[in-house]
Amino acid sequence: MKHKAILLMGPTASGKTELAVSLCKRFPFDVISVDSALVYRGMNIGTAKPDADVLRRTPHRLIDIRDPEQGYSAGEFVRDARAAMQEIFANGRVPLLVGGTMMYFRALTEGIAELPAADEAVRAEIDALAEASGWPAVHAELQKVDPAAARRINPNDSQRLQRALEVYRLSHKPLSDWQTEAEAPPDDIDYVRIGLVIEPRRILHDRIAERLSGMIANGFIDELRRLRQRPGLKGESPAMRSVGYRQFWAYLDGEITLEEAGDRALFATRQLAKRQLTWLRSEKSLFSVDALEANPIDTISTFLVKQLK
Repeated sequence: MKHKAILLMGPTASGKTELAVSLCKRFPFDVISVDSALVYRGMNIGTAKPDADVLRRTPHRLIDIRDPEQGYSAGEFVRDARAAMQEIFANGRVPLLVGGTMMYFRALTEGIAELPAADEAVRAEIDALAEASGWPAVHAELQKVDPAAARRINPNDSQRLQRALEVYRLSHKPLSDWQTEAEAPPDDIDYVRIGLVIEPRRILHDRIAERLSGMIANGFIDELRRLRQRPGLKGESPAMRSVGYRQFWAYLDGEITLEEAGDRALFATRQLAKRQLTWLRSEKSLFSVDALEANPIDTISTFLVKQLK
């Protein structure tokens, strides 16, 4: 009989952490974070990282496991998440994987190719192109060599664009071909998928705006100033490509005003949420729940009782 693992997926600002904490009070769950920014130490306010009290009461694995100068790939996440799940199973409990990095969820459940390792020189070349001509120009370059990947990647999604073009330049083989050849993951876990949505979309946009305002009021810019003092951290570092950090880094560099940074961060976060919802719609066997319904925790709990029998 297969072990079961619960996937709680949703866009930014949909209330995933609060629901996860509530579910842990009702079920024998242990949380694994599925978030490409929460892995970094020192990035707390701008990532809406659960505070120390929440983490004390409901520990989250795969939070604060990298310094922001370091990279962290989907392949590393799959390795770490599987190790964490096996430990949770051994303790007689159930993994609850919570987050919004949909590429990590997909890599875990559908497999991932062994891609070429990151190359700083190649990344610097791509960054130079982006600085000179903009990320849409990088997207146009990717379109020439990997149209399938270009169709999937937003012209302003700098991190994914850089990686897709980097893979091609290193291997002379399109990222989409690598992904097609990816090995299937081990078939030893039954994944139960739950997706949080918020309708109408304008309410989600309002929540995103409120959260960004709260981050700034709580010292996000000072947090970024402290991060900038780390000698190995640059604006091009993977951690600093996270939504919000990228825009306010440009403000601290004097490239744009504070108001422009806020506007750009808000736009980028809304675009991220849109992409996350698009990923959710493509998920198979997804139990979708409106996060704004009267008692979403009860709806999800009723569903899980049946799934865990």
